Amino acid sequence: MEHIIVETKDGVRKLTLNRPERLNAVNDTLSNEIIQAISEASADDEVRVIVITGSGRGFCAGLDLTDRAKRNPDAQSRHQKLDELGWVGHQALGIVHCDKPVIAAINGIAAGAGLALALACDIRFMSADARVTTGYIRRGLSPDAGMSYFLPRLVGQTRAAELILTGRDIYPEEAERIGLVNRIFSDEELQEQVMNFARELAAGPPVAMTLSKRLLAASPDTDLTTILKQEYAFIKQCFGTKDVQEGMQAFAEKRKPVFQGE
Repeated sequence: MEHIIVETKDGVRKLTLNRPERLNAVNDTLSNEIIQAISEASADDEVRVIVITGSGRGFCAGLDLTDRAKRNPDAQSRHQKLDELGWVGHQALGIVHCDKPVIAAINGIAAGAGLALALACDIRFMSADARVTTGYIRRGLSPDAGMSYFLPRLVGQTRAAELILTGRDIYPEEAERIGLVNRIFSDEELQEQVMNFARELAAGPPVAMTLSKRLLAASPDTDLTTILKQEYAFIKQCFGTKDVQEGMQAFAEKRKPVFQGE
């Protein structure tokens, strides 16, 4: 990876976007690497949780417009010209369809597609010194990367409309209050606290975690009867795993379970 630092420890794959001089704004290389890194982590059985963060002062400042201005549209491949999703679409789908919990550690500015990257994640933590913005309207642009899908589902339609149509800055206290992020940590504590949380998740039962994430991902666009049937099918699948036996035995023995993903 040229622009992502990849680290794996205790079942946690940490992906650090690494273009600090551009506040980790996304160019062609980084966009491809984000999609690749998520895919590789999702397919790796040694990885149980994924953390996405940024190096330097930014989480991700969105699309690198300076880089885009230098592009020659005629240089696009046939595949790129026919692709109806673009990298922003594949990024969003890659995170939502990833079978591992994905955590965003918002350590600095997150704007446009950078904020959408965080919104696509399952859980978001934010530095007390960070700020986020939908940003698009400031540049004469409409949303992409799933912004208009994720934001209303997190904060409500009316508030999402305000945040998208004004593009104003959102600071940590408001972000937590409106449900945009789960928790705020000081800048000094953010990475340590997020990794501690990620390790706790990684100690959970992998099969049950995967099936839970699939249910959550499907829930916004699925009727109750369909979800009830899917829940019933998934929990029966869980009962067939050794991890359920381990969980019950650990409960009886008053100890912490050790889940193997079997």
